[in-house]
Amino acid sequence: MPNEEKSAFAHAPVAPDATAAYGEHPDQVVDFYRPGGDRKAPLVVLFHGGAWRAPYDRAHISPLAAFLARRHGFVVASVEYRRGGRPPAFAGRWPDTLDDVAAAAEALPDLAVATLGEDAVDPRRIVLTGHSAGGHLALWAAARHVLPPDSPWHRPSPPPLRGVVALAPIADFRSARALGVCDDAVVQFLGGPEPEPEPEPDPGRFEARLPHADPAALVPTGIAITIVQGATDNDVPPQVAQAYATASAKAGQEIQLTLLDGVGHFALIDPAADAAAVVAEEIAQLAW
Repeated sequence: MPNEEKSAFAHAPVAPDATAAYGEHPDQVVDFYRPGGDRKAPLVVLFHGGAWRAPYDRAHISPLAAFLARRHGFVVASVEYRRGGRPPAFAGRWPDTLDDVAAAAEALPDLAVATLGEDAVDPRRIVLTGHSAGGHLALWAAARHVLPPDSPWHRPSPPPLRGVVALAPIADFRSARALGVCDDAVVQFLGGPEPEPEPEPDPGRFEARLPHADPAALVPTGIAITIVQGATDNDVPPQVAQAYATASAKAGQEIQLTLLDGVGHFALIDPAADAAAVVAEEIAQLAW
């Protein structure tokens, strides 16, 4: 829906209140947005989308971060991570993208408290959220305790979260591959060689890496999960979220799937759109 995309990207980037590093690489940083008031606020950890590709960074989701903080009272941590590769249109950097998300997830909320002060952040109330490829990362970060024990990102216990609100997430990699989501981004992400991408991804790598990266393979999580999905999304079609919901149900966990009629891919991150208010409410339901 071109008008949605135009509206979502018409907002000027919003400067954060503070930025802190969780690693040494320039992309291993988190932008923090403060709410008004003087009470401790829940921490919303936000992962931006952009098909894990280098040209898309956290700047485009900063209006949503500011909206969630200043209009809805959350402390928002907008996470940057390594993306793309060479050429920059390639999706993801294996294993760097997931290395960064795991490191950021572990560093927060202590990093938030250290940066903003212990009176600003309630570390007992953490919600992960993200849009599109960032929705994948939010679901994946919440499911690291379900990873194979030999995975480098395996977590021995569930993370201390109130839940996940994933926005049009790339949540089922087989479904996304079948639909050619984001110009075969999942094939590039999982099939790309190390350390630099070659012209053609290796399909063998896709299958080998799937259990380490696909949220639909990492169920049940035991963590509350809500997906907010535009019913007319042509970028990440609803079938992807529905496939994840089906996989979760078969594994014994029901998730909440909220389908918004007449909504495409980008209204979910547009502060001027009604869909963004729905997103904020879903986060609030878990955070408070």
